Amino acid sequence: MPKTILYIASSLDGYIARADGNIDWLSVVDGEGTDYGYAEFYGGIDAIVMGSRTYEQVLGFGEWPYPGRQVFVFTHRPLERITPDVSLTEQHPSEFVHGLDRAGIRTLWLAGGGALVASFMQHKLIDEYIISIIPAVLGDGIPLFTHPLPQHHLEFIRSTNYPAGLIQLHYRSLTDR
Repeated sequence: MPKTILYIASSLDGYIARADGNIDWLSVVDGEGTDYGYAEFYGGIDAIVMGSRTYEQVLGFGEWPYPGRQVFVFTHRPLERITPDVSLTEQHPSEFVHGLDRAGIRTLWLAGGGALVASFMQHKLIDEYIISIIPAVLGDGIPLFTHPLPQHHLEFIRSTNYPAGLIQLHYRSLTDR
């Protein structure tokens, strides 16, 4: 079964987007001249999984940011596939992850959103958590973790502090799949 890594940004108060899905607040750490480890992380993954609203948000960025990388979008509604690398799925997350072995996928990036993160957590499908804490308090929005969730035990791997105030936390799950 592939290793699944949640790699995501969160406000200090635990939101991954504003209530309307907007992520404009991430710009407080733009222009710092660093990619916050993104290129190294991206080079180590085989595929990306995201929810439908996250996919629609990514489509709004303009140019498709994941050329040549397999992207799986969890959705129950029809969506436009802008590239053959995008696959839409309605599978149960556990069934989906277990089926990736046949596709040769060893490392999967769980990119969001909140409902999909919760589903993966409920089924103990996340092996590592890399969470970039952005120095912003939103007060409301889409939470990174929604309730109820089963208890998870994590092992600290490292933290990295950046001059812009971003702190990146990296943990390994100790909860058995």
